Amino acid sequence: MHKYIVYAAYGWLTFTGVMHFVVDVVSQHLRGKHVPSTETTLYYGLHSAFALGQFVFGLLGLWLAWRALDMLEELPVVTMSVVAAVGWLAIAVLFMEYWQPKFNAAIFGVLVVTAALTGRR
Repeated sequence: MHKYIVYAAYGWLTFTGVMHFVVDVVSQHLRGKHVPSTETTLYYGLHSAFALGQFVFGLLGLWLAWRALDMLEELPVVTMSVVAAVGWLAIAVLFMEYWQPKFNAAIFGVLVVTAALTGRR
């Protein structure tokens, strides 16, 4: 069960990172939703960095789960994952007006904590 929860947590993070980038950056750019300005540059930069961070961290977690699943039970790795989830949640709450990034970060946090609890021996 632990293995599936770990894959679900990091798979969810990878998937939501890609979808966040597609919906909030690519889609809005192609539709011309924002006029060129400094605010638009900051908007695209924030959402691009947020999504790329989730995608890369999720891929790293999936790779670790594939190569060394036992390593994801170690306290430093669990702590780093929880800190990352809290960081993404804080950025989403403070700087993003949409509820979806907040929800996605919260789900990742719950999955990481669940994986940590199921991995304890």
